[in-house]
Amino acid sequence: MEPREIEKILTPPFTRMVGNGFKVHNFFPGLMDYHRMSPFFLLDYNAKMFFPPSNIPLGVGVHPHRGIETVTVAYHGKIAHHDSAGNGGVIGEGDLQWMTAGGGVLHKEYHEDTFNKEGGDFQMAQIWVNLPKKNKMTPPKYQALVHNEIPKHQLPGDGGVVEVIAGDY
Repeated sequence: MEPREIEKILTPPFTRMVGNGFKVHNFFPGLMDYHRMSPFFLLDYNAKMFFPPSNIPLGVGVHPHRGIETVTVAYHGKIAHHDSAGNGGVIGEGDLQWMTAGGGVLHKEYHEDTFNKEGGDFQMAQIWVNLPKKNKMTPPKYQALVHNEIPKHQLPGDGGVVEVIAGDY
């Protein structure tokens, strides 16, 4: 496969609050042609920012998802997740969470309790992936990919390291 050229560099769009805990730049839809992005149809990026300590839970309350998968990575801070199928967990720094909504799930995501009470830097990204028609009704599931368990491989040449995300997806 031939290397591809960079088509354009996008200026981050204005931020918006999602719930009371995520201040995100929504890169697509919006800045990119939806048809060129398929099967990806949403990319939110919460740039690094400081959240002060809070006794009020910060995040997004219960909301539905169906026929998609979401992939969330935490760079700073911790994100907790729970859903109506009994899945849940904490996404720590460098961890990923892969949620398959499939036939439908109600879920909520919020700053993990200790992080919420202590405050600190917070940075994360989430991408939504449209499931193929044949998988739209698959049972919901949750996969945690923990940073220290993600295989890392040395790249040839400049000696850089790449993390290889290997999961059941």
